[in-house]
Amino acid sequence: MAKIIAVLNQKGGVGKTTTAVNLAAYLARGDAARVLLVDADPQGNATSGLGLDKRSVSPTLYDVLFSDIALAKAIKKVGSGNLFLLPSNAQLAGAEVELVNQPEREFLFRRLLHKLEYDYVIIDCPPSLNLLTVNALCAASDVLIPVQAEYYALEGLSQLLSTIQQIQAGLNPDLNFLGVVMTMYDARNSLSEQVKAELVQHMGEKLFATIIPRNVRLAEAPSFGKSILEYDRWSKGAQAYETLAKELKERLL
Repeated sequence: MAKIIAVLNQKGGVGKTTTAVNLAAYLARGDAARVLLVDADPQGNATSGLGLDKRSVSPTLYDVLFSDIALAKAIKKVGSGNLFLLPSNAQLAGAEVELVNQPEREFLFRRLLHKLEYDYVIIDCPPSLNLLTVNALCAASDVLIPVQAEYYALEGLSQLLSTIQQIQAGLNPDLNFLGVVMTMYDARNSLSEQVKAELVQHMGEKLFATIIPRNVRLAEAPSFGKSILEYDRWSKGAQAYETLAKELKERLL
């Protein structure tokens, strides 16, 4: 059965999609594993970041959920290795309203994803705690939180952890909190060190040892429709995500 990992933070601009895309790329590297990246964010940045035109891509996650489109028809092979994508676009923004009246509305993703023959499923969640996010957490075996190395890093983290606990208590008792990964770290900035110290104090062993640096090549890669593995695998950002993927696999054992 696939490990289904929800990559989640209700704050935007923390490196959530960058982490989802590049973790998926490194987990799918070579022939070792089949990986599906699910773009569950109506912004569709994971979709465009892997080279698809989110304005015209079809069918999408929305179509699978609400138009009786077979899941296999929506999944696209992307990049190198065994990486596949279930794309999304702005149409998914309407899902919040349409999910309200669905029976067992929190479990649509679970029914969709649990029978898939992949080694890993990575869900890029929306930057909000809405029904799409709840669906992702109900489907997931594990959850990973990227946190930006900036002043408000811990703001909202307690609310997010509380939400995860509520899901564990009521809807998905098997959900495992993998931990927090610090992103956009700048060693030249004393603030980054302060944030790191706070995260170590508050998160302890739940803080990943791997730190994702602020890196120009990481920022450039999505505009070329490529993961950092394909865009510049020798960059510091690529090396960090390669290490993070290894650490993630160790935590999943």
